[in-house]
Amino acid sequence: MNTSLKKLVIAALFAALACTATMSIRIPTPGTGGYIHPGDAVVILSGIVLGPVWGLLAGGIGSALADLLGGYFIYVPITFVIKGLIAFTAGLIYQKIGNTKKSRYAAVILGGIVDIIFVAAGYFLCEAVMYGMAAAASIPANIIQGTSGLILAVVLYPVLIAIPDISQMALRTKTS
Repeated sequence: MNTSLKKLVIAALFAALACTATMSIRIPTPGTGGYIHPGDAVVILSGIVLGPVWGLLAGGIGSALADLLGGYFIYVPITFVIKGLIAFTAGLIYQKIGNTKKSRYAAVILGGIVDIIFVAAGYFLCEAVMYGMAAAASIPANIIQGTSGLILAVVLYPVLIAIPDISQMALRTKTS
């Protein structure tokens, strides 16, 4: 299978995984009617494995699709942008500092920290426009969601990177 087709297929897989992980476990949060879910780990890892641009597309589309299918229509564009930017930034960090095995793990952790900040701040800013200061009620839950995404990404990274095609793609993405 040629590299472009393989990347497209894996990007589609990551989008489906992001959607499924987002919809699989939903812990309701106060204030805005949102929920905590494990999908952020997939978003972070999509940027790391696929690189910034493909990661943005996979993480953004998969997460936005979960909002669309879950009935959170107003959040579809917001989620696409926030989750896409998380994957994009995680991919950039991995490309810039992931030169050794140890620094790759550091890059995954930094991608998770970006997730915490972007989810808490991004959704707060968007929800503040929609709900006023009641949106502040979602900040703690979004921090918990981002933290769980960081932890899951760190746990899942060695499992994913042990798959030869995924490992080659992540390392190729890092050098290109």
